Amino acid sequence: MTHPLDQAVSILRRGGLVAFPTETVYGLGADATRPAAVRRVFVVKGRPPTNPLIVHVADAAAARRCASHWPDLAEELARRFWPGPLTLIVGRAATLAPEVGAGLPTVGLRAPDHPLALELLRRFDGPIAAPSANRSARLSPTTAEHVRSDLGDEVDLILDGGPCRVGIESTVLDVSGPKPRILRPGGIARTILEAAIGPVELDAACASPDAPSPSPGRQSVHYAPTTPAVRFETGRMPPPPADVAVLRAGDDPQAFARDLYAELRRLDAQGKREIWIEMPPDSPEWEAVRDRIIRATRPAPR
Repeated sequence: MTHPLDQAVSILRRGGLVAFPTETVYGLGADATRPAAVRRVFVVKGRPPTNPLIVHVADAAAARRCASHWPDLAEELARRFWPGPLTLIVGRAATLAPEVGAGLPTVGLRAPDHPLALELLRRFDGPIAAPSANRSARLSPTTAEHVRSDLGDEVDLILDGGPCRVGIESTVLDVSGPKPRILRPGGIARTILEAAIGPVELDAACASPDAPSPSPGRQSVHYAPTTPAVRFETGRMPPPPADVAVLRAGDDPQAFARDLYAELRRLDAQGKREIWIEMPPDSPEWEAVRDRIIRATRPAPR
């Protein structure tokens, strides 16, 4: 019987799609050097072409082959934080499909910290473009079953590596310019990056869906359940009526992030009128979770 990883490599090499686990969320992978394969990712997800894809690599050496310019800062960050939930925006090499960067001259690269993902990358021996394996703007998948539920047989193969241990997407750090900028908060907090490299700007503004963005996850509506969701600031949530599902803020940022999408999927399945979400504190360790909740919800009425 063919090993699932060998089967996955064969599918990728012929332009197919493979969903695979990372430490953050499950990715929908395609050969990042084949424009037709990359375009199929956008079609399956229903993703606008202005929203770029992160390209996954096995290590810094592989990343350098995908970059038109690999600054010293990128090398230092890769040494410190890869494999791990940090995506670096650098100049895009001509060998990559332009679609991965939404047509811009940049690309987001990262080495995932999951043994199955890394072994897949090593066996494939090339870059894999992989956004989250779900319908565009909806909840990201953190188990193989989430992928099956969302995409079904539109994926050629799903590799099951168990639940994701980080649970929200990677931090996206732009190192293509004069100053490092976070374009999407994520699995590595800004305070941790600043302790390693000094001041880091935060630019997590919403991007227009009509213009190419250098980073994914910047749309105003993203990571959203199907049920309308409303956010309340800490301690200001009124008693919920019976037809409302509730997600209260926790006191452990990492545990809350790990379970966030799975919990929202569970609440979504209840068929309630709304989901009410209590916002966690506005502090650095909660920055990424607050970003996801804000994009998934509307504010509570005053």
